[in-house]
Amino acid sequence: MADERTPLIAVVQTRPARDRYPHHTLRSACTIALALTLLIGGVAVLVVLNFVPLDSSDEATLSAYLPWSDGVPKAWPRTTGIDSEDLQEILLNTPDADQAREWSQYYTSGPHLAGKNLSQAIWTKEKWMGFGVENTLIVDYDIYVNYPKGHRLALLERDDEAQSDDPSLEDAEWKVTYEASLEEDVLDEDHTSGLENRIPTFHGYSASGNVTAPYVYVNYGTYKDFEELQAANVSLAGKIALIKYGRIFRGLKVKRAQELGMVGAVMYTDPGDDGDVTEYNGNETYPTGPARQPSSVQRGSCQFLSFAPGDPTTPGYPSKPGAPRQPVDHAIPSIPSLPISYQDALPLLKTLNGHGPKASSFNKYWKGGGLGYQGVKYNIGPSPDHVVLNLVNEQEYVTTPMWNVIGIINGTIPDEVVVLGNHRDAWIAGGAGDPNSGSAAFNEVIRSFGKALEAGWKPLRTIVFASWDGEEYGLLGSTEWVEEYVPWLQASTIAYLNVDVGANGPHFRASAAPLLNKILVDTIGLVQSPNHSVPAQSVRDVWDGHISTMGSGSDFTAFQDFAGIPSLDIGFGFGSKSAVYHYHSNYDSFDWMERFGDPGFHYHATIAKVWSLVAANLIETPVIQLNATDYAIGLEKYVDSVKAKADDAGYDAQIKTSLFHPLDKAVARFLSVTQAHDALAADLFQQLLADDIPWWKWWERVALYYKIRAVNTKYKLLERQFLYAPGLDERPWFKHIVFAPGKWTGYAGATFPGIVEAIDEQNMKGVYKWVGIATGTIERAAGFLEK
Repeated sequence: MADERTPLIAVVQTRPARDRYPHHTLRSACTIALALTLLIGGVAVLVVLNFVPLDSSDEATLSAYLPWSDGVPKAWPRTTGIDSEDLQEILLNTPDADQAREWSQYYTSGPHLAGKNLSQAIWTKEKWMGFGVENTLIVDYDIYVNYPKGHRLALLERDDEAQSDDPSLEDAEWKVTYEASLEEDVLDEDHTSGLENRIPTFHGYSASGNVTAPYVYVNYGTYKDFEELQAANVSLAGKIALIKYGRIFRGLKVKRAQELGMVGAVMYTDPGDDGDVTEYNGNETYPTGPARQPSSVQRGSCQFLSFAPGDPTTPGYPSKPGAPRQPVDHAIPSIPSLPISYQDALPLLKTLNGHGPKASSFNKYWKGGGLGYQGVKYNIGPSPDHVVLNLVNEQEYVTTPMWNVIGIINGTIPDEVVVLGNHRDAWIAGGAGDPNSGSAAFNEVIRSFGKALEAGWKPLRTIVFASWDGEEYGLLGSTEWVEEYVPWLQASTIAYLNVDVGANGPHFRASAAPLLNKILVDTIGLVQSPNHSVPAQSVRDVWDGHISTMGSGSDFTAFQDFAGIPSLDIGFGFGSKSAVYHYHSNYDSFDWMERFGDPGFHYHATIAKVWSLVAANLIETPVIQLNATDYAIGLEKYVDSVKAKADDAGYDAQIKTSLFHPLDKAVARFLSVTQAHDALAADLFQQLLADDIPWWKWWERVALYYKIRAVNTKYKLLERQFLYAPGLDERPWFKHIVFAPGKWTGYAGATFPGIVEAIDEQNMKGVYKWVGIATGTIERAAGFLEK
């Protein structure tokens, strides 16, 4: 029997089918009477249904809800060949740490850069089919992308003795004082670090170029950092930006530098952002200890992710053969950029000592960094007149196939679908954390559902599994797939469940659309944590309880922000006291994972269990387990956040009242309507569980099924009500008026982005416009639920 933490899938079937459905055990004497009743009833229902208003989406599938069909009601609640307790047991007991280790070892055994991993796509397809997902195929797109050819970064000093009195930069004689290696050290303890075909350090979607110029340290390269540099009269035009990784998406650092006339960008990871696990705090560096290896380099994309993900030549439509191609200036940089290690950054930073203001003179966010112990003073620059940087970046741009692997398990209801996804491509040979901890866990998820199929299970709703290609460059495979199938996805999809980095540490983390908050929290209480410091703790018991707002940076973006499909992204990550994670570096390797990230691969197996059970809760419960009230509560918080932003911008009380009063009213109405909708859904579910409608009162059962259908359709389509077809100002690809990545953050989620951006830009007309759009959208969403 179900305990207090048992999910709804486990209480749908607590009795054998023959006990729940008396009509299944009628003696043969009743057969003729039953047939006559159904015949007459069928005619009556057809007559009644002529007078029932139906949405077009209902008309096509209502037949699946009738008691004599081959669809849901005859077995809803129904037997699936196994009862739901058995299903839950399979999903909890099948994922195996040793098996996850085997999958990880395969995926990390060699390079699998986007567009160059067809063998892994074929292997993945064949594995899934072997697990029992026979309907698995490879879907390809022709995508515009770059691959590295060559690079150089050298610190040059003018030879004054050989110069005239007034030498120009072009005809001066320069000597190399430091030549950056632009390579990561080959380590005996990390076998993938020395592969002959390892991928060079480079930026995806970076521009080719050869520039020689002075350089300026620009902190994290945020929009505000650049504003403060301008306010301090630091010369930027014609300079190269030396930038710390962190705070915002790397492509936006390059975008802003480019807009301000800078001619190149160099990025490094400062150990000051590694928390407590640093060399200067007494930790040994990898591979001896957990601190960052000094030659570690973070590769990554410089696409303008918060303006338009996906193939930059086909914004808003799929990159199929023959598709028209657009200019790319809106989406990728025109100045060259390179990623480097902090080991290579040290000479550059030291050369700036004593030149320009100190970073600490700006504000606390500029203060120093982690390299002070090596003599870095963190001056801004520009570099002295006799010192320049030579940055060379050679890239080859091609249009090349990329391959998504798509697996499908058809359910009883054809237009209610749950999609699970993880990307397969990586910047390096390893990618043990990003993304192949997720890929290894994904195989265990699919193997678990395959075991259930083998036991006779048939899902109520359809499941789609997706192994994406091209995520690292800019969510390419998932975006193109969503753009191609958006009509079907919007008509059918209940939720998208994403795992990118499945496990590279012990801390459960989650971001989710509010509709999915409750099902996530309920489900993780069922899965035991691998943290055995206290026996019998669930993942929920050791979790901090924080669910982040959906932003961008992984494959949920097109689902949530373009198609309006509620999404979540989950995994186990690292904290400030964990081993440093070598993000997008050669050292995100199988050896690092086995020693530091997830020794024993227990968290790989655990995320597979969480992922499977969340999916099963959405797939198997007859009333879809979304929670609309949480959405309304979220909207209240988001409006409060916008008001705080208006306070910071100096709006007086009278303007705020007139501006936000209609929005407050719309949210209050939406809260009332969502509470009523959730209460109705709970009541209908209890009626199903009670199952006290006599078999001969077939019309009451039909009415119940129709009410459930209506409730489910509203849950399914609710997120879509928050889409605004023209999209956000300056970035029309993003259609959601509540959620989007921050315009100048990229990763972090922004709420009511249209309003917030207008406030930031001091555009009062835009503020009124977007408050009006938000108010009208929320009113329509409330009306949709009330209808």
